[in-house]
Amino acid sequence: MEKTFENWLVVSDIDGTLNNKIRKLPKRNYDAIKKFTDLGGNFTLASGRLQSSLERNYNRITPNQPAVVLNGAGLYDYKEKKMLWRSTIGEKGRDFVKLVEKEYNKLFKSVDIGIYFDDYVYIVKNGLFASATMHFDKAHFEVVKSIDDVPKDGWMKVIFWSNPFTIKSLQKFIDKNENPDANFMSSSVCTIEMLQKGTHKGVGIMKLADMLGIDKSHVAAIGDYYNDWDMLKTVGLPACAGQAPAPIHNICKFEACHCNKGCVADLLEYIMSGKAEENIKKENNKKQVILC
Repeated sequence: MEKTFENWLVVSDIDGTLNNKIRKLPKRNYDAIKKFTDLGGNFTLASGRLQSSLERNYNRITPNQPAVVLNGAGLYDYKEKKMLWRSTIGEKGRDFVKLVEKEYNKLFKSVDIGIYFDDYVYIVKNGLFASATMHFDKAHFEVVKSIDDVPKDGWMKVIFWSNPFTIKSLQKFIDKNENPDANFMSSSVCTIEMLQKGTHKGVGIMKLADMLGIDKSHVAAIGDYYNDWDMLKTVGLPACAGQAPAPIHNICKFEACHCNKGCVADLLEYIMSGKAEENIKKENNKKQVILC
């Protein structure tokens, strides 16, 4: 009788992890995910995208649990078609975005701002970066004149888009100003993302693990870039794609192959082989020896 994996939760980032560098799904990943879920394993995706933008990637594999959306600000159940949990940005965070709007409202010092709700985006200054993102994500959005035209409650994520030089300037502006009670992260040289303080992909993953009654030691996540840092630092089994930067490799317990070769399959095969379980037992034995 084949071993089953109901006690495992595995979560994957999408671009550069689940998908290869040209955003195609390697067949090896598809096959491994199907085998893992057929054997009772819990599998889902974690992304910075809205649930509507993530749905195409979600539906072309065989996940069986809600997805972590908006970089951990939400937990969305595609079967029930509802948000199970959300983290929203407070008043200090909203005030900070107004400061950015005021400071970066110049021709050669301009920042596009996107304010994300459950499945809707308000765009302040619809420049090239914001327009391209909305088109690529096929997002439902509305362009408004200022932050004052955006509803006050329900902000889940804010994205600032601009050229790399202005983004560097914005990062310095963030560092100099009083902490707006928010988390900041970057997924590219042209963006800075803002969430409520203490919110990141790892928080959403552990909320899901708690719902499923799965111990942290059996929660695995795989990513490929710095915006996955908090997620990888939170779970029991952090893993990375082979092309990830060296600092990401340094915090991971499992290093998979390049995303073009099917890195998610590497992680799932490691778990299904029983080697991950063996290493968990070894770690527990070491802890017991230290306590003695």
